[in-house]
Amino acid sequence: MLSIRDLRGYAELDAAFDPGPQLVWGPNAAGKTSLLEAIVLLAWGRSHRTSTEGELVRWGQELARVEARVGRPDTEPEARDAVEVALVRTAGGGARKRIRVNGVARRAASLAGVLRTVMFAPEDMLLVAGSPSLRREALDRLAGERSPAYVRHLAAYGRALQQRNGLLRRIREEQATRAELRFWDGTLLEAGTAVREERARLLDAVSGPLAAAHAEIAPDEAAGGRLALAYATNAPQQPGETIRDALARRLAETAEKEVWNGSTLIGPHRDDVVFELDGRALASFASRGQQRTAILAFKLAEMDLLTALDGRPPLLLLDDVFSELDPERRSHLVRRIAELPQVFVTTTTLDDLDPALRSVGTAWAVTASADGTAHLERGG
Repeated sequence: MLSIRDLRGYAELDAAFDPGPQLVWGPNAAGKTSLLEAIVLLAWGRSHRTSTEGELVRWGQELARVEARVGRPDTEPEARDAVEVALVRTAGGGARKRIRVNGVARRAASLAGVLRTVMFAPEDMLLVAGSPSLRREALDRLAGERSPAYVRHLAAYGRALQQRNGLLRRIREEQATRAELRFWDGTLLEAGTAVREERARLLDAVSGPLAAAHAEIAPDEAAGGRLALAYATNAPQQPGETIRDALARRLAETAEKEVWNGSTLIGPHRDDVVFELDGRALASFASRGQQRTAILAFKLAEMDLLTALDGRPPLLLLDDVFSELDPERRSHLVRRIAELPQVFVTTTTLDDLDPALRSVGTAWAVTASADGTAHLERGG
């Protein structure tokens, strides 16, 4: 059961979704992606579309709320976790956020594992050749789903980074001294080391599922080499160095430049993840089709890795991605979907979906009234 009040275009929505594929269709800007955004909000404690949370509150309203019962399909609704996220609009476009699980206030970081979710959206098609921030975000999201401790380490690193950058700007303006950096240097090194170590463990864990998914989707491409993810860091370890040692050395080497720039130039926030085929960076030579294959393989590997944690498959959200895939890749994705307890698929028309998927899915039509209010009705 999903309940939405005053989120984006939805004034009021109460819907119970059956197991299996949920096929959400309708014209662009009607509210399909906003429906998935509500689910992401419950899973991650934040939107995947914006960092300005006031944008999520429906125009003219002060409060938005999303609630759901989440858990295995074979459990009674009363036995599932009750998750609620409420947003209260504040001045300047922001919002105060309240998260509750079974009536108990929680932080966003503690949602990891409550509703595991894999999101596949059109912007993910830039994952191979796009900005490094896209790949870092994908890696951090998966690491956070696997380890709540990683979310805490990443948050601690972010706080230290923000404080350190502010202090560097004050040093540049001669309003502070280098000695004041010592505390934040220590925090940055401690949290940064933990982040790097967990990212390394994740890349090791995902290597097998990624190569297997790639071989399943594109055996001809896989015959030419193994698909892998390589970690590209700005603080590589020298012989005998630990990760912390390497980070500390590079911070010392860039100290003058950091003050000049007023920002921290070394650390996990500037590292990258590179898709490689047979040791070559895909972004440098792969066709658009090869890039899409690699991205789909990564998403399937992500699903396999999360399922392996406790045998519970994640909830898969596919936001209008079938139009980005050729028939062969679509068929692989459809086969995987059929194995999942539940999946949400958005599309502008049901005709764009594989007939096998339509035959087992439940259709939901999204429409928008003249004032822009979104409506969801079962059928299609």
